[in-house]
Amino acid sequence: MTPHTRIYLIRHGQVVGHDQPRYNGQADVALTDIGVEQYHRLKERLADAGISACYTSDLSRCAIGAGIICRQFGIEPVARRELRELNIGVWEGMTWQEIKTNWPDEWRARMADLVNHRVPQGERLLDVEARVMPVIKEVIDRHQGQELLVVGHGGVNRIVLLNAIGAPLAAMFNIEQNYGCLN
Repeated sequence: MTPHTRIYLIRHGQVVGHDQPRYNGQADVALTDIGVEQYHRLKERLADAGISACYTSDLSRCAIGAGIICRQFGIEPVARRELRELNIGVWEGMTWQEIKTNWPDEWRARMADLVNHRVPQGERLLDVEARVMPVIKEVIDRHQGQELLVVGHGGVNRIVLLNAIGAPLAAMFNIEQNYGCLN
């Protein structure tokens, strides 16, 4: 029998611009003071966990928090580019309202088919799943029977969770991922 592996899956802390729904995508957006504090609270919450390895998106909003949490375990987070958020192409950094105003047909097309629709110069959810899930499988295989920390993004974490429960990608927004949440 294969020993159980536990992944503590964290979404990065609150970021600058959080007050308006927007697509940050792969832009390297800064954490707010609250975002940093969320990581410190997670550090305390995980203090008794037996975390032996950590993998994180290479974007600073994840990597900074992974470093804060991992110091207490004496481990260095491993940054993986594959764990980055969805590349939302020409919409990166735009608020949802800006997109609805400037790209109304494209917005409707994306909302109608989140899984397969590709924003110009961006990725489909299927593309994100194809780059994220092999990394998750790799770290589970490498650390069988251990407790791991993965620090990622709202979209990435939803994909991991949907895969874990066998749900379709179209159910993406049925799973909430607040800033600094722990799954």
